[in-house]
Amino acid sequence: MNEATFNGIARLFPLPNLVLFPHVMQPLHIFEPRYRQMTRDALDDDRLIALVLPRPGWENNPGAAPALHTVACVGRIVAEQQLDDGCFNILLRGVARIRIVKELTTEKLYRIARGTPVDEVALADEHCDHWRRTLIEKAPAWFPNQGEAVEQFRKLLHSDVPLGALCDIIAFALPLDADFKQALLEEADVEARLRKLHDFMEGKKLIDEAVQRRFPPEFSVN
Repeated sequence: MNEATFNGIARLFPLPNLVLFPHVMQPLHIFEPRYRQMTRDALDDDRLIALVLPRPGWENNPGAAPALHTVACVGRIVAEQQLDDGCFNILLRGVARIRIVKELTTEKLYRIARGTPVDEVALADEHCDHWRRTLIEKAPAWFPNQGEAVEQFRKLLHSDVPLGALCDIIAFALPLDADFKQALLEEADVEARLRKLHDFMEGKKLIDEAVQRRFPPEFSVN
């Protein structure tokens, strides 16, 4: 993200079970009055909204403002449709990670906070080939029965898309638990992020294979 486009004040859009990553697209239907106001303000200004995951326990007190994770993803509205009832359909493109420093008092219906961009720790040059080969070899198997998605990822893996972006795109597309996706979003070190995703998916694959071997059980002759 060009920091000149982000003035340090983030419009917060807490969404349970959804973690946005840079480089990906997310369609959203905006219907609550506070977030309709947020969308209008964003469209009139820099078009930026920060999606942030509530911390566990938010569901136990639905009327209160939930505690939030401190790392969010700023997205830019790249397309919008205002409906006759005042709601919006928007397409949000993830732009950058930010760290929420402090929530601010506001008269707006939605929450805002001061935030700072999270600088990514680039992968060492000597490790790039290893991780790209690893993703080319293993990532397609992480998308079973999704032939079209696999083909799209094969093209991405053989492109010049940076490995940090590839990791974010794959993590977003996989049906992972939101808390694990949040852990990946919070990991600024690209190699550490790749390793976390790789180790989790390879471990999950071994578990799935073991379950498939175990069920249905063999019948006993006794």
